[in-house]
Amino acid sequence: MEAVVREWILLERGSVESLRTFLLTYVLQRPHLQKYVREQILLAVAVIVKRGSLDKSIDCKSIFHEVSQLISSGNPTVQTLACSILTALLSEFSSSSKTSNIGLSMEFHGNCKRVFQEEDLRQIFLLTVEVLQEFSRREHLSAQMSSVFQRYLALANQVLSWNFLPPNLGRHYIAMFESSQNVLLKPTESWREALLDSRVMELFFTVHRKIREDSDMAQDSLQCLAQLASLHGPIFPDEGSQVDYLAHFIEGLLNTINGIEIEDSEAVGISSIISNLITVFPRNVLTAIPSELFSSFVSCLTHLTCSFGRSAALEEVLDKDDMVYMEAYDRLLESWLTLVQDDKHFHKGFFTQHAVQVFNSYIQCHLAAPDGTRNLTANGVASREEEEISELQEDDRDQFSDQLASVGMLGRIAAEHCIPLLTSLLEERVTRLHGQLQRRQQQLLASPASGSADSKVLDDLYEDIHWLILVTGYLLADDTQGETPLIPPEIMEYSIKHSSEVDINTTLQILGSPGEKASSIPGYNRTDSVIRLLSAVLRVSEVESRAIRADLTHLLSPQMGKDIVWFLKRWAKTYLLVDEKLYDQISVPFSTAFGADTEGSQWIVGYLLQKVLSNLSVCSSEQDLANDTVQLLVTLVERRERANLVIQCESWWNLAKQFASRSPPLNFLSSPVQRTLMKALVLGGFAHMDAETKQQYWTEVLQPLQQRFLRVINQENFPQMCQQEEVKQEITATLEALCGIAEATQVDNVAILFNFLMDFLTNCIGLMEVYKNTPETVNLIIEVFVEVAHKQICYLGESKAMNLYEACLTLLRVYSRNNVGRQRADAPAEEEEQYQDLLLIMELLTNLLSKEFIDFSDTGEHTHLRRFIDVTAVRLRCSHFIDEVFRGQEPGPAANRSVSAADVVLYGVNLILPLMSQDLLKFPTLCNQYYKLITFICEIFPEKIPQLPEDLFKSLMYSLELGMTSMSSEVCQLCLEALTPLAEQCAKAQETDSPLFLATRHFLKLVFDMLVLQKHNTEMTTAAGEAFYTLVCLHQAEYSELVETLLSSQQDPVIYQRLADAFNKLTASSTPPVLDRKQKMAFLKSLEEFMANVGGLLCVK
Repeated sequence: MEAVVREWILLERGSVESLRTFLLTYVLQRPHLQKYVREQILLAVAVIVKRGSLDKSIDCKSIFHEVSQLISSGNPTVQTLACSILTALLSEFSSSSKTSNIGLSMEFHGNCKRVFQEEDLRQIFLLTVEVLQEFSRREHLSAQMSSVFQRYLALANQVLSWNFLPPNLGRHYIAMFESSQNVLLKPTESWREALLDSRVMELFFTVHRKIREDSDMAQDSLQCLAQLASLHGPIFPDEGSQVDYLAHFIEGLLNTINGIEIEDSEAVGISSIISNLITVFPRNVLTAIPSELFSSFVSCLTHLTCSFGRSAALEEVLDKDDMVYMEAYDRLLESWLTLVQDDKHFHKGFFTQHAVQVFNSYIQCHLAAPDGTRNLTANGVASREEEEISELQEDDRDQFSDQLASVGMLGRIAAEHCIPLLTSLLEERVTRLHGQLQRRQQQLLASPASGSADSKVLDDLYEDIHWLILVTGYLLADDTQGETPLIPPEIMEYSIKHSSEVDINTTLQILGSPGEKASSIPGYNRTDSVIRLLSAVLRVSEVESRAIRADLTHLLSPQMGKDIVWFLKRWAKTYLLVDEKLYDQISVPFSTAFGADTEGSQWIVGYLLQKVLSNLSVCSSEQDLANDTVQLLVTLVERRERANLVIQCESWWNLAKQFASRSPPLNFLSSPVQRTLMKALVLGGFAHMDAETKQQYWTEVLQPLQQRFLRVINQENFPQMCQQEEVKQEITATLEALCGIAEATQVDNVAILFNFLMDFLTNCIGLMEVYKNTPETVNLIIEVFVEVAHKQICYLGESKAMNLYEACLTLLRVYSRNNVGRQRADAPAEEEEQYQDLLLIMELLTNLLSKEFIDFSDTGEHTHLRRFIDVTAVRLRCSHFIDEVFRGQEPGPAANRSVSAADVVLYGVNLILPLMSQDLLKFPTLCNQYYKLITFICEIFPEKIPQLPEDLFKSLMYSLELGMTSMSSEVCQLCLEALTPLAEQCAKAQETDSPLFLATRHFLKLVFDMLVLQKHNTEMTTAAGEAFYTLVCLHQAEYSELVETLLSSQQDPVIYQRLADAFNKLTASSTPPVLDRKQKMAFLKSLEEFMANVGGLLCVK
């Protein structure tokens, strides 16, 4: 196969045709040939056909004629062979990822595919349909005939799953286009007759009904129907034809699935069909079909969603490996989202009853008996004992987030039903939980040694409450990442609609009395339903808090604790201190209960703060609960308006003092939790306070941190006692706190925080020396620098940026000095540790480099004389460092040269390069990060590279060569992309004796060999071609010499002439080659033709 492609232009057409005929005949005459051998021979035939399509020397018509004769023979063995021939053609033409690697460009493969999909693919489809029609008419099939039927059904699936390539799609986008997972059927106009014929659709429904009990064949038939359900594009001449097609399809679907019991193997396929119909066809087409048919379709969707939901819940209980119903259920819920969010084509309330059914079904599946069916098998018998939940198992709120978001949206659509339902269910379970805990407490008081009674009742209650809180959280608020969270319009409208029936005072009383039953408060039925639902969750929270105070923590569920604070955080982000300017209308109960300057908002902030303190006092062993709790605290202070209320609470100040003094139990919290807690305390300090109060706050929060740290490190015997556990804990806690302070950076607090942190950064460098043999501490010190650079560099003016540069450079010098040439006792373990360090250092350098592109600092900062003196002093120190790198600069005072982030980063690279061993570069993440940084510098600051000292310059060039020759294709591409700007810089400088000029000459030979003499990934041809052209422009004489040397080594005159002609054509469009974009594009086009003609000719494998 490779030989044919390599020698293609040397072969006569007759010879190629004879070879193709011989291969086909060889297979035909040997029906019992091994499958692998047969498939490889047929693949060679497909490659010959594809390569022949480039110069139109071969077409598929003669093959199709032969295949048609094979199919009509009636011999199953011969029909199977015909199917194999068609499958080989499909695979070869379908995509660049499945095609054989024959050294031709993506554009060539794309062009072949476009030609094939217009005529030949349609011909294959028609042949396949003929076979399926013939088989579908037969009553009984032998095992051999059934196997043939399955092969052709799979072939039809392959055709209908074809990713039709649009015209004029550039080579850069072909791979991206073909990598899409969800391929929809979008054929061209030429397919109208083949696909819009109603008999074709009916055939596939008939086929499925015939074979639906065979799970393997059913998957192919359902996938064919799913693809037909996604039909769109120019194949439809007008909207009317779309409506007719859709109506016909839905009729066929309903006739197929109504009144049958769906097999497990059908669930995913049917859900895919429905999902495609709803998401692909425009809403106006969907609503144009007969209304009765549409109603039947939606009723069917409702029934299937509820049914699949119940089966999915059963799958989860039985812990099945293949969760087919769960996948099907997820798809149907996504389809519901598409429908209910369209208020343009469907009037309000159109889907309400359907939403109620789906919502009720979901709730029922997640509640224990008698209200629900959770943990019951299909026969209604309780399931086996619940297994211990793995610590690695994902939390339900994350694992089922998409499901919960869909159910929450359906709950909003039917808010009139769903909000009171959730409230009733939660309140009833809170009452039962309270009673159970009281009963347990009395049992313990009566008999302290009475072990643990049967916990099933409590476990069921906790699981019920868990799911009810999750659904409530998703119903009341959206998960907004990086956006301003808004109250969902359906919730706001629901509250406004009923506000005239609401007694505000009673509503506030129910909200503010979480310790009492809602039904015990007079007039409880005249409260705002949304606020009452919130108060139901607060009642769960209150029961938990009282149990903690009664020393019943061992009876509580940590999962319920997590759910409560997760819900409160989600709710507070959206509702607490609601900004009325963001809404056209605001609910009076909402603005009264949670609005600015209201007693309700002050009360709830105080309550949430007490909840945080209660949790932190007991949950040091439950890290996930502690983490969720401090995240709630961050939510309370990250907005200035909320923070203003928080700092008015005495408990906040007590929390700050307790944390600053490292008092128990806060000092027992894990490091990540302490970091986030510090972030919250710092954010709270920027609330509105008078100067004296603010000074007092910082004195109580930050000063103890500084004092304790200095007291520890300034002890005379600190180096001797630094490894004592108590000292290490103090140092680790301080470093974590510094990361938290950095994470709290905002544009209006960066000046204060930077000044505070800079004092620590200097001392941290000293710690690097003391703890050089303690990897976890070194890693944490580097992380502090990473966080400060990441959060603050973009806001810093020149003097402060210089201070940070100086600190980072000193850190890297110390790290390098401590690690270069170091002998390692446990090499693998220490290599892993150094990998982590270097990864962080790469991140640090990348963060510093971002200053060149993202700079929000005040440019007027340096107008004052004092600032100028500060900048000059620091610049002198930085320049002293960097002069070690840039010794080639023209003489002059160092301070007169502006030190850029790029200078600093190059200096950093100089320090860590000796540590970057080939073994460390075997870590893919570190390797990619390293080469991305190098490429980034070469692309953006190529003028800096020639100024590097000799050792660093050689190391960089060696890194590029290593990346091109010994690393992954991704790294090789990065190195090629770095070469182009370096060669362009050389051409601008016109210094023919510079080290960079000599290095680029060496790289010309490397790239030349890569393109001409070696096999390479065709996706790299563009990057290699751009680098090659730039290098040829720079070294024209050397390029000519390389070509001459290659030609003179050829013994075969035919190959010599073929190569000579190809090289002449390659540079014909750019003689002499110059750095001009138009010429470069012409060269790249010629290079593709060059690769098609001689690519692989000289490769030896």
